[in-house]
Amino acid sequence: MSAVNLKSMDVEALLSLRADIDKRLGQKRNELEQQLSRLGSETNGRAARAWGRRSSMKGRKVAPKFRGPGGETWAGRGARPRWLAALIKQGHKLEEFAINKSAAARKVSVAKKSRRKRRK
Repeated sequence: MSAVNLKSMDVEALLSLRADIDKRLGQKRNELEQQLSRLGSETNGRAARAWGRRSSMKGRKVAPKFRGPGGETWAGRGARPRWLAALIKQGHKLEEFAINKSAAARKVSVAKKSRRKRRK
């Protein structure tokens, strides 16, 4: 390819050159997109799935574990909600807001008993 002296070209020639470059870049882009789509169909999306792995629990709904005095709920996932943080700061305990207190207490007592048995 011959070297082009841009300084010596007039505006019409520069605009024409720019249009040619845009056209060629568009063609090259289409070729690359076709190659990528062919590669994607050959792997049946395996590569995309490998890169986009997420937790199996991500996006799933979980039953609420805590309920506030105003009816607000929290499932215990993520950051503590402001209403709960404010109540804890006032001196309340997290267990006070547990929805199923008796089941939670049973789980704790069963766990303690099993630990005691293992120690003996």
